[in-house]
Amino acid sequence: MSRDPSSSQPAAATAPATVDGFGPAVRPTQDWRVLLAIFCITSAVEGLGVNQIFAFAPTYLIQMGVAGADRLRFVGIFSALIFIVGAPLVPLWGVWADKYSRKVVIVRSALVEALVFACVALSREPWQLAGSMLLVGFQLGNTGVMLAAIRDSVPRHRLGTAIALFGASGPIGMAIGPVLGGRIVDGLHQGLPVMFWVSSALSIGTALLVMFGSKEVRPSVVPQGRLVTLAFGAVRGVLTDPAIRRIFLIFGVAFLGTQMSRPYLPVLVEAVNGRVDLASAIGFVTGVAALVGALVSPIGGWIGDRIGFRPVLVGGLLIGGLSAAALPLLPSVGTLALGVLVFGACYSVEAAMVFGLLATEVPAERRSATLNLVYLPLYGAGIIGPILGALIVGFGIWAPFAAAAAIFILGAMGVAVLGVRAGRPAP
Repeated sequence: MSRDPSSSQPAAATAPATVDGFGPAVRPTQDWRVLLAIFCITSAVEGLGVNQIFAFAPTYLIQMGVAGADRLRFVGIFSALIFIVGAPLVPLWGVWADKYSRKVVIVRSALVEALVFACVALSREPWQLAGSMLLVGFQLGNTGVMLAAIRDSVPRHRLGTAIALFGASGPIGMAIGPVLGGRIVDGLHQGLPVMFWVSSALSIGTALLVMFGSKEVRPSVVPQGRLVTLAFGAVRGVLTDPAIRRIFLIFGVAFLGTQMSRPYLPVLVEAVNGRVDLASAIGFVTGVAALVGALVSPIGGWIGDRIGFRPVLVGGLLIGGLSAAALPLLPSVGTLALGVLVFGACYSVEAAMVFGLLATEVPAERRSATLNLVYLPLYGAGIIGPILGALIVGFGIWAPFAAAAAIFILGAMGVAVLGVRAGRPAP
């Protein structure tokens, strides 16, 4: 592996790309479309299992004997636990990936998520479930690494579409997860633990797929220096760049609204459906509807390539806010599914537009570090959003959705006023 340079060289310096310290980096002979497909499958499986936790945590807590107002608070707090441990480690994973191996970091994430889902399957008490969700933090840090590898592999004229496809893969997996869970629980009459064991096995499969099916993609600039120093420098470089800071702020707004309201969507389903075949109803609303919504993301990327990322981002935030406000008012499973379809489509398009802005606006020397940290706003919003939701849900189940709607609409106004650039090719 590459070794740190001598003490005479600045810790945060960069050098031409190398492979294991020997000579210049060589682009992989692997077709970028194959690499994109592997990463999309990996992202989808991760989303599948994580959204099963979100979708069925309220039901799981009932089975553990937690009900009433305590359950609503627990749902919000448990959702925040996912990000508390992992957020500080994400910059380290990004630097480690650029310095040594992106592929190893991605495989590490898949193996950890397999362990997490197994621990969730074994949980029988609320504290055990909480401990399992804390472990999710150790699997974070792979999405930005995959996104950086895609940016270094895909031709510029295909970048918007490729990023949109990758951006849709996570939501597609998140859509499939609850549907699969409903089939396992209501169709096959198995318990929730069986569902999580299946997700664990799928995660092991993605680890093997990445390890043996993909080739290493090295960054155009390989960082040289101490790991902690480079990680701190990457975060500082991102947060001190005004353009990147504005884009991250917008992304944080979208994440904050989503993370504040998403944990309570299964509770809305329960309210209009009842507990008979509840798993199937949750799967339909958070799964089928979200799947259709996620499929809109590539269309958003195609439009963004032609008219610019900013107008599409403003539209996604505005429509997403209106749909979030409407969700608690919908009277049936069918109408709720339609509302989630619109909300999910907007979220997918927002993510794709932000990915596109970062991939095209950031200079080459900072691009990989920035893309590695692309979900930094998610980790902050993932802690703050569910906690805020848990605090205001006491006013009624509508409150987190109303607050999320206000955040989305304010975000749309902010994008329009701040005038984030429309995405021109970076050098």
